[in-house]
Amino acid sequence: MFSRALPVLGATAIALAITPTALAQDPLPVPYDHHNGVVVELTNPGGSPAGANIPCTSAQEPVVLVHNTSGNKQIGWQTLAPLLANEGRCVVSFTYGEVDGPWPIDAVGGLGPIDEAAHELAVFVDEVLAQTGAEQVDVVGHSQGTLVPSQWVQFQGGADKVADYVSLAPMWHGTDVFGSETPDAVRPALEAACPACADMLPGSPFLERLRNTGIFDPSIDYTNILTSHDQTVVPYTSGYAEAPNVTNIVLQDVCPSSTAGHLGLLADPTAAELVLRALDDHSPIDSASCGQER
Repeated sequence: MFSRALPVLGATAIALAITPTALAQDPLPVPYDHHNGVVVELTNPGGSPAGANIPCTSAQEPVVLVHNTSGNKQIGWQTLAPLLANEGRCVVSFTYGEVDGPWPIDAVGGLGPIDEAAHELAVFVDEVLAQTGAEQVDVVGHSQGTLVPSQWVQFQGGADKVADYVSLAPMWHGTDVFGSETPDAVRPALEAACPACADMLPGSPFLERLRNTGIFDPSIDYTNILTSHDQTVVPYTSGYAEAPNVTNIVLQDVCPSSTAGHLGLLADPTAAELVLRALDDHSPIDSASCGQER
């Protein structure tokens, strides 16, 4: 049912090394609207977001964007991909855990088991490193895309390949979106239609194994960016975790007026600025920057 699509990953990574220097170009437009990704997928089936998977070189680590459940390499990254590219970063994205079939069926990713998705990520990152000559990557994930890299880091040899790891709407304790009394009733249907969804239920074998091993590798700098308006990661504090190398940021602590929810976090100007700073110098943002677009 689920396709790992590994040959596509190779084609994407190889494209990064076509030219020896970054192409000079005007800044890419940056849309601050998470609905824009669906429009672009319809007009550019199977494509990449602006700024991602294009020939480039950079003195900094390539940034790997890891999408959410039911997302893909294009839909979720319409804000961050061009924004990061405008900052001179090499940006790469891929689709994992998709259903076998022609587009638009294969445009829906993040459904297969998370451990299989992590294997796809491992192959993708190895190809990116080989083609760019970089020693490490930075990771930016959203929702399930925060758990997939953790599986890779902790169990599949990814720890020494990551410098900075930024998580948007993480769920280290899972999500109780179905309500505390319903998981047993819905689990069989979830395991059949969306194994990853079952992996994200509180107390799932996947989450217990990850938490028992330790979520955070001590060699990596982690930043968790949460929104108190999240109605998919329930409670939103599931994304909060303490460790010496972990920074937790609740969006509304920086920008009290922000109403960005789970998907809105992907296009929120303040959240985007937090991502940029987490990947750069970790400098704080004051309230005067709330909602400002670059």
